[in-house]
Amino acid sequence: MNQGKYVFAQLTEFLPQRVFDSLVTKYSGNKYVRFFTCWSQLLCMIFGQLTNRESLRDLIVAIEAHAGKTYHLGFGKSVTRSNLAKANENRDSKLFEEFAYHLIDVSRKKRANDNFEIKGKVYAFDSSTIDLCLSVFWWAKFRKTKGGVKLHTLYDITTQIPAFIHITSASVNDMNAMDFIPYEHDAYYIFDRGYVDYSRLYKITSHSAYFVIRAKSNLKFERMYSNKIDKRTGVQCDQIGKLTGFYVSKQYPEKLRRVKFFDQESGRTFIFLTNNMELTAEQIAMLYKNRWQIELFFKWIKQHLKIKSFWGTSENAVRIQIYSAIIAYCLVSIVGHDLKIDRSTYEILQVLGISLLDKTPVKELFTNVVYKDVKERNYNQLSINLF
Repeated sequence: MNQGKYVFAQLTEFLPQRVFDSLVTKYSGNKYVRFFTCWSQLLCMIFGQLTNRESLRDLIVAIEAHAGKTYHLGFGKSVTRSNLAKANENRDSKLFEEFAYHLIDVSRKKRANDNFEIKGKVYAFDSSTIDLCLSVFWWAKFRKTKGGVKLHTLYDITTQIPAFIHITSASVNDMNAMDFIPYEHDAYYIFDRGYVDYSRLYKITSHSAYFVIRAKSNLKFERMYSNKIDKRTGVQCDQIGKLTGFYVSKQYPEKLRRVKFFDQESGRTFIFLTNNMELTAEQIAMLYKNRWQIELFFKWIKQHLKIKSFWGTSENAVRIQIYSAIIAYCLVSIVGHDLKIDRSTYEILQVLGISLLDKTPVKELFTNVVYKDVKERNYNQLSINLF
């Protein structure tokens, strides 16, 4: 890589510009545009995410402070507060959404591995609410005096990349987002008990996929027979049976598996439902344990990227900023993979965020450096008490 290039320019070389240009053509993004193109807008948004800018004004001040470098950074001409605000307001957010999904596919393929105990695709599905001021974000109605949006996310456990994101107002019930999940054959889907909807769970079975979900306390279940268990593993019972409620038995007419698990560390008992009859009861509990990874993803992205304070007030601007955060997340993941950087995504982002205007080759930023003081939770060392 050319040592004369800024770190930010080196990073953007990993972005497939031809793919983005084809999407710009599809959505007529550069129609009537002379200088501040969609590509310039994308780079400004990524720069703001990587440098953790608090506001649109803060982002423009940072760019203007290095006005002599904007050409070499790829921003182009006419990077002003009004131009970026208008672009976020008017340019179709689907352009950024589709580009984010393209990068998601690329990064998932690059990070594919067979290290997980259970072979196949394993996903966790959950949502996270981002609070907004209703008087400013008038379209994001939630409660009487409160606004908000929800990120309904399907998180790939094995690659640690979000596979699907659905953005709604915070008032939308979590279960409704299950209708938009692109279910895959033989994949595993992990849910918390807030997603107990038997007609929607049966849809997963009809797609020849598997689910693991924590049961509600009012579960009506009739045991048909039990599997052998070893109580020393924490498994209290492993039963095959059917739902007995009048309505739920019609919504899910086939057999289900009920696994009762006692966690010795927390002293709590958990009951899981699944349509998978092949895995061991311990593996069912292990799958649900890994659902916590999506909670860590939400925590990580809220702390280290900008999806809590927004640079625009319209729904379109909010969507563009959220998808820009996903693009930045995938970009960091792709760079880490392609350059074989043996650091966590958090560490890579921290170093890149303070080095974007250096001219050091990216790979050299991560050589001969000790990261003992960087605190990041290890996804692979989660305790079962995080249910």
